[in-house]
Amino acid sequence: MQTLTPQTVIADLQRRGLDRPMRFFETTTATSQQAADNIGCELGQIVKSLCFIVETDSGRQPILVLASGDQRVDDRKIAGWYNVGRKRVKIATPEECIEIYGYAPGSVPPLAHRTQDLPTYIDASLERYDQLYAAGGAHNAIFPISLVELIRVTGGKMMDVVRKDAENP
Repeated sequence: MQTLTPQTVIADLQRRGLDRPMRFFETTTATSQQAADNIGCELGQIVKSLCFIVETDSGRQPILVLASGDQRVDDRKIAGWYNVGRKRVKIATPEECIEIYGYAPGSVPPLAHRTQDLPTYIDASLERYDQLYAAGGAHNAIFPISLVELIRVTGGKMMDVVRKDAENP
C-alpha cells in the first residue's frame, strides 16, 4: 500500500483554510528531537503524532494522540477512557500506520489521514507554546501550526494523556 505524501497534507491544510509553508530538511525529522534540532525550537514545541489501536469489546479502534515532544504518553489513561485493560492499548505497527493513517511512523501528520474521522486526543502540555511544529507526511517534512489551529483542523479533544513522573513533572 502506498503512503500518502506531504502534498496530501498541504492540500488538506488548504482545504481547512490554513496556508502553511511545508519545510523540508536534508536530514530526518522522524523523532521529536531530530525535528526540534532541524527547526531550532524547543523539544516541547514538536507535536508528535502517536498512532494507537485500542482493542475494545466492539472491535479495534484506531486513535491518534497528539502530544508535546518532551512528554511521554500514558497508555493507562487511554485504557481508562475506553474502559479496557492497559494491554489492550497498543502502538500501531508500521504496517497499520500506513494502512490506517496513511504514513510511515515518524512522518504521521495530525490530519490528512487515510481513515477519516479518527478520534484525536491532544495533550494539554502543548498549551505551553504559541508556536508548534507538526510532521508533514514525510520523514523530513514539518509545518508550523498554533494550538488553536491544531484543535480546529483535527477536531481533537484536549485531554491529559501524559505520564506524571520524574521525567514528566
